[in-house]
Amino acid sequence: RGERAEIAGAAEPAPATAPWEVALPALREAYRAASQLYEKVGVGADLRAEQARAESEETAALAELGRLSNKVRTRAAQLLEGTDGADAPSRQAAAARAQELVTLLESRAEAASEQLGRLRGDAERLAPRDTAAHAELPEGLRPADAARAQALLRTASGELAAHTEALEEAAAAHEALLHTHRTAEDAARGFEETAALLRDLLRGAGDEDTRAEEEPYPGDLEAARLAATEARRSLRGCAGDLAAAESALRETCDVLVRHANSTRYEQVRTPARQQIRELPAAALPEHAAAWAQAFAPRLRVLTDELAQLERNRDSIVDRLRGLVESALATLRSAQHLSRLPEGLGEWSGQEFLRIRFTDPDQSTLAERLGEVIDEATRAAVRKNGDLRRDGMSLLLRAVAAALRPKGVSVEILKPDAVLRAERVPVGQMGDVFSGGQLLTAAIALYCTMAALRSNDRGTAPTTGPRHAGTLFLDNPIGRANATYLLELQRAVADALGVQLLYTTGLFDTTALAEFPLVIRLRNDADLRAGLKYISVEEHLRPGLPEQRPGEEQVHGEITATRLFRRTPQ
Repeated sequence: RGERAEIAGAAEPAPATAPWEVALPALREAYRAASQLYEKVGVGADLRAEQARAESEETAALAELGRLSNKVRTRAAQLLEGTDGADAPSRQAAAARAQELVTLLESRAEAASEQLGRLRGDAERLAPRDTAAHAELPEGLRPADAARAQALLRTASGELAAHTEALEEAAAAHEALLHTHRTAEDAARGFEETAALLRDLLRGAGDEDTRAEEEPYPGDLEAARLAATEARRSLRGCAGDLAAAESALRETCDVLVRHANSTRYEQVRTPARQQIRELPAAALPEHAAAWAQAFAPRLRVLTDELAQLERNRDSIVDRLRGLVESALATLRSAQHLSRLPEGLGEWSGQEFLRIRFTDPDQSTLAERLGEVIDEATRAAVRKNGDLRRDGMSLLLRAVAAALRPKGVSVEILKPDAVLRAERVPVGQMGDVFSGGQLLTAAIALYCTMAALRSNDRGTAPTTGPRHAGTLFLDNPIGRANATYLLELQRAVADALGVQLLYTTGLFDTTALAEFPLVIRLRNDADLRAGLKYISVEEHLRPGLPEQRPGEEQVHGEITATRLFRRTPQ
């Protein structure tokens, strides 16, 4: 439409006269110009299609325009007559402003609609249900018009603000009071818990009346907790001490009861012992003071008696120590006196006995001897018999106790044909020695003991040959008929001063040839008198020593005998 208007505007002249009054050449020129212009603006099929589309849009617009009311058309004509409808750009700008205004108005309408909906909802929600109004106002506060209502509303709003401020202050004060109250309750609960802990630890030491009269704690909860902690720690320590004291008391009571029930005091018939045995253990401490007072005099007497017994024991220990030391000296003398003479090969100058032991310390010796005395006393009291003890057995136990733990080691030379210096412990003699060797060793031991007894009695001569007594042997040749054993027996006896007398019924010329004097005896009987006699049949003197002038007289035969009869006890 616009193109046609432009073409029409360009083609149509603005003649001032009627068309028939224009000259033909001018019309032709105008026609030619219009034809050229038309040809210039002529388009093809695409423009014609666009023209058809424009025409259809024009038709649709005319149809839409036809549907509009007269009021709208009138308003549109007015707008076209104004500055906004002068040209197309103005109309487009005005349309854009109108569209923006429409959008704004629509948004405002939507907001107003939403607000209206909310207000209607609030009105329905806040509307009174049972009455026409929420509250009945007095006559002076009923508004006559909107202005009066606004004034009353402002006054009520001011009062509401004042009351709201007062309410907030009251709420703040109430909150502070609640905080203080909660703090006080927490402190009270803390104090109550602390007090409960202390009461549990005290185990009902104080009653409720006493606790009610006590003054309140002056400090705060933390100080009270610290004090309670210290009190509990101290109380636990005291409770531990109390438990230890109670345990010690129970143990002491048990010890006292066991002491009273001991079999050692079965003969004691005192009332206190009966009470201790019959009363329960918990009741014993109540009577302890009375028993202590009653036992004090008896304790002094028993203490004096025990002191006297201790003095007696010390004197017995001193006496026994002297005997033990004498016995140990006897052992040393026995080893010294068992030294063999010369002429015995390797045995020459050797000690037949070797006794070794460690000398005990004096303090240790006194202690061990005291133990021996105590054990002997306890054994005598247990057997309830004679208190007298065998002195020799007591001395032997004392010597064994004094030489603990090593004891005494005794070794003896082993007799053999070549007389080797081989020593054997006395405990192995029965396993190592033969019968003749055992007999020879026994003879040597007897000679040593005889010499020792003679030395202890003071009968041993200081000069010259010693004489320790005579030993009768009942048929030793049957077991020890070896020549070297007989020589060894006679050599040891000569060295120790013991005279050996052999008796035998065997006529072993090899063995008898070793003796300087052989006396053959015969048994005779007087049948009529009923008596038996021993008579000498003959004397054999193969090796009697010859008496040389100027030398000491040597006796080689028996010249006299004495008979000693022991008086029966």
